[in-house]
Amino acid sequence: MRFNVVRIAMILLTVIFASCEKKQTITKVELPIPEKIVTEFGYTLNDYEVIQDTIEEGDSFGWILDHNGVNRARVYEIASKVKDSFDVRRLKIGKKYTVLKCKDSSDQVDAFIYQPNKIDYNVVHINDEDSIYAEVKHKKVITKRKMLSGIIESSLSAAIEKENTSPYLTHLLSRIYQWSIDFFRIQKGDRFKVIYNERYLEDGTFVGIENVEASVFEHLNEPFYAFEHQIPEQKEDSYFDENGKSLQSFFLKAPLNFSRISSRYSGRRFHPVQKRWKSHKGTDYAAPTGTPIWSTANGTVIKAGYTRGNGKYVKIKHNSTYSTQYLHMSKILVRRGQQVKQGQVIGKVGSTGLATGPHVCYRFWHKGRQIDPYRHKMPHAKNIAEKYREAYLLDIKYTKEELDSIPFKSLKTNTLKNVDSLTIGKPNTNESLAEASRSL
Repeated sequence: MRFNVVRIAMILLTVIFASCEKKQTITKVELPIPEKIVTEFGYTLNDYEVIQDTIEEGDSFGWILDHNGVNRARVYEIASKVKDSFDVRRLKIGKKYTVLKCKDSSDQVDAFIYQPNKIDYNVVHINDEDSIYAEVKHKKVITKRKMLSGIIESSLSAAIEKENTSPYLTHLLSRIYQWSIDFFRIQKGDRFKVIYNERYLEDGTFVGIENVEASVFEHLNEPFYAFEHQIPEQKEDSYFDENGKSLQSFFLKAPLNFSRISSRYSGRRFHPVQKRWKSHKGTDYAAPTGTPIWSTANGTVIKAGYTRGNGKYVKIKHNSTYSTQYLHMSKILVRRGQQVKQGQVIGKVGSTGLATGPHVCYRFWHKGRQIDPYRHKMPHAKNIAEKYREAYLLDIKYTKEELDSIPFKSLKTNTLKNVDSLTIGKPNTNESLAEASRSL
């Protein structure tokens, strides 16, 4: 009996060890990782052979398709069918393109995709014999509302750069305040606060600043508020101050982005070419050759030509009271009789005529008499009409509170970072209020 018990125990131990040994020899089977699905331009890219590149010098629509197996007769047919919606001749160097080829034995090109910028793209559908067409599409853009505070130490552009945001914000602010602040005379310690919107693609790629909603620029301790708003009589948004007064003037402060004023309006100046004393009834703005010159107000071109003294020049009549003239151009970009708008480029800086270096001499007439525009009280654009003023003040109420809640920077404590508006804690009711005011 005892022998049998021992024997049974030995058999059980053998079975247990054998079982453990079998468990140790089990092979782990790894499941295959599923392929990541990539979608772009409305296509599942996994289904295609994808060729992506940029346009280089010498590349053309025909050359690209030819090198991907599309014969020239077919290229001509495609270009002819899509010419009204996509000009295949206008591919620009440095822009991205994508070719999608079928993975089957045909190896046919299914689509050609051209990206003129980060947001828009043109799709030329090729594969279907009966349906060759092109269409413009747009990537989804996400808008992020931002708030920023900065202080001037040397220039506005340097202050913006220090805040690690897009330099385009410098351009937007200078355009908003171009009628009220001379940015070549801003002082160290001048400061500003801005509420603006940035645009991003879904993958987080920054694609630019959409607009400035509101700002305040403190110049020589005087605050200049600006709020974006559209009044019923206008199709485009304009900027107004906290009381509804337009920031836009009938005239721009200057006809170009200049490096310095080389000579001001004067009744007596020594002429650098003629070497004699005479009056100088204009303002000279020094700038590199080729710098765009723009019209300082809406008007009609009444002269566009050349004289020995003026060089290439343009004269514009703005109304029965005001006219302006722009001298020494390297190139004239308008013609006599043409209607021009404020800020429209009319020519480029040069040194034609009696000039010692590249600049534009800007001359200003008031009621037929040449005057110094810097000493003349300029007319303003339309303010918010009284019947819309209450709605406007309601529209900007919360935005102004948001703007005022952002701390100003000082030269000693220049540490405030660019923040999203969500961190401020104010309700974003601008859109609903703006909609209400527009419906009045």
